[in-house]
Amino acid sequence: MKVGLALGSNLGDRLVNLQRARDFLVGLAQENCYRQAPLYESAPVDCPTGSPAFYNSTIEIEFTGTPQGLLKKTQAYEVAHGRDRTLPVNSPREIDIDILYFGEQEVREKNLVIPHPRLAQRRFVLLPLSTMAPERIIKGNGKTVRQLLRELPAGGEAVTFVRQDW
Repeated sequence: MKVGLALGSNLGDRLVNLQRARDFLVGLAQENCYRQAPLYESAPVDCPTGSPAFYNSTIEIEFTGTPQGLLKKTQAYEVAHGRDRTLPVNSPREIDIDILYFGEQEVREKNLVIPHPRLAQRRFVLLPLSTMAPERIIKGNGKTVRQLLRELPAGGEAVTFVRQDW
């Protein structure tokens, strides 16, 4: 099952945080099969005032478990790396891992919605995802990643290329 994940970090060594999270997720992948997008920097969106800028990217892995199983693993990883879920939503964090899509599945559960509910509104997710899977159709709206990116309002949040390989 092809699973798309968004990675973000705005505390500590952002690059190292993303590299370690990527390596963790690749370790969950079937035969370590994965693709990754370039690294981007973006201003915080819907975060507390004064939050530092994020490094963002996306990866796609081949995963054989369930969506809930993957969620448990990613949340445990986040907590082990400093994520404090008692803080306000979108507080600065060393690592944030979001499940964007899980094959063609749609999940609507209390603690998990797939495709990610804000995927189509976030340039910092769509831009890296478009470099990796531009023609992927996002379940629920029937549009490709490329189409969703083009439909974002001009002058939205700034997303800056950092590097190809990370």
